[in-house]
Amino acid sequence: MLKTFENGFAYIEVSNKLSSAKIALQGAHIFEYKRSEKDELLWLSPTSDYQEGKAIRGGIPICWPRFGVLDESMPAHGFSRTAVFELVCIKELDEKTTEVILRLCDTKETRAIWDYKFELDIKFLISDRLSVEIVTKNTDTKEFMITQALHTYLSVSHIDDVSISGLEKISYIDTLNDTKELQEGKLEIDAECDRVYLGETKEILLEDKNRTIELNAVGSSSAVVWNPWIEKGSKMSGMKVDAYKEFVCIETANAFDDFRVIKANESHTLGVTLKSD
Repeated sequence: MLKTFENGFAYIEVSNKLSSAKIALQGAHIFEYKRSEKDELLWLSPTSDYQEGKAIRGGIPICWPRFGVLDESMPAHGFSRTAVFELVCIKELDEKTTEVILRLCDTKETRAIWDYKFELDIKFLISDRLSVEIVTKNTDTKEFMITQALHTYLSVSHIDDVSISGLEKISYIDTLNDTKELQEGKLEIDAECDRVYLGETKEILLEDKNRTIELNAVGSSSAVVWNPWIEKGSKMSGMKVDAYKEFVCIETANAFDDFRVIKANESHTLGVTLKSD
């Protein structure tokens, strides 16, 4: 069902036998997902903006066609986060599963920033697990390169109670000091963390005090783990001073050396499935 906030900000509300979700048309941004009688899976800032031109703080922002800051002419993490997508369909596949597809195509405005023709579909499957896919189709006559990410904010009981497994023996770039290291054992976060893991992961487990969240990626050979901690977090928009205690971002990505070159009339799918016990 298509709804709007009082200021006209449009979003889709989905509810089926097993779960519910809310997805903004701006950015194709899912900002709530909840299984029936379970806690929210995604973290969402209570002070986040729902305004045209401002990215929502929390949920799963879509970073596309760039992850990070690589082009001076392009906004950080690309332009899709604040672009308004077209609703392609909402389908009840059965009483337990809902499919939502949103689409963004090139315009005069996007080509002024990034001069390519494209079709970008964001596909959601909402059931007892949440699946999100970024499907990039090159509709131009020349190839283009993308980096991208599903910037997933996962809600936790407290950052002190969290450990992450599935990244063992994978090399990562610590962007805070620009070093390359190898992950030894489970990852626990006790300070600002911004790591890009470069390698295949079968599954990543976020183990919390009261639940375990499993992430399974497709189309990716890189993953990002991020928490801004106190100093940086307190300076960010839509984030209270102690918000760092409440979430960790585990991002399914095509980042750094995992960039993707998409030839004319070809496509690439990046996706993640999230489920919790």
